[in-house]
Amino acid sequence: MFTGIIEAVGSVASVENKQGDLRLRIHTGSLDLADVKLGDSIATNGVCLTVVELPGDGFVADVSRESLAHTQIGSWGKGTAVNLEKAMMPTTRMGGHIVTGHVDGLGTIKKRNADARSIQFVIEPPANLKKYIAAKGSITVDGVSLTANALNPQGFELNIVPHTAEETTLYAAKEGQQVHLEVDIIARYLEQLLAGGKDSAAQTTQSGIDQAFLAKNGFWK
Repeated sequence: MFTGIIEAVGSVASVENKQGDLRLRIHTGSLDLADVKLGDSIATNGVCLTVVELPGDGFVADVSRESLAHTQIGSWGKGTAVNLEKAMMPTTRMGGHIVTGHVDGLGTIKKRNADARSIQFVIEPPANLKKYIAAKGSITVDGVSLTANALNPQGFELNIVPHTAEETTLYAAKEGQQVHLEVDIIARYLEQLLAGGKDSAAQTTQSGIDQAFLAKNGFWK
């Protein structure tokens, strides 16, 4: 799990084809790797990657075909800048929101404007994600925890303050660029919970497990 508060901007050092999927080597720049070990997770532009090697100046991770199908990693090349965040610890300040590192879809930057010292973006999400995005709600863009300021026919609006722009790759984001989106996990689970009532009832009927069955077998009083 992550918070969406970027710790460093790194870059892709190499991309290697490995029998149908990829192996990435990431230079981590100023990211402190002293407490990172093999098997740990590092969010890379919002994608949760597992550390398989620690060469000293960064980390190496394998990228499955599933991840390649739902992210932009396949288009990355040497020098591509990436936002980095180590997995959260129990003592981590929750400065952003709960982020899983599982990309829900690709959004497209439709507009970029200066707004005083901030940068204003309008991002168009995939149609199936629009229902999960709420005005003043949380959204993750390339691994960065942000607030959707407003909704409009094109998508949602963001204001990137100077600090966030300077400490992430968003300072260089352009109109037409695609970005990784992860919606608020609470919205996803709430939908499943609300939809699960009928599904659960159907499964109970089909399986024959109900209160009478549980009582007969000593699981219900």
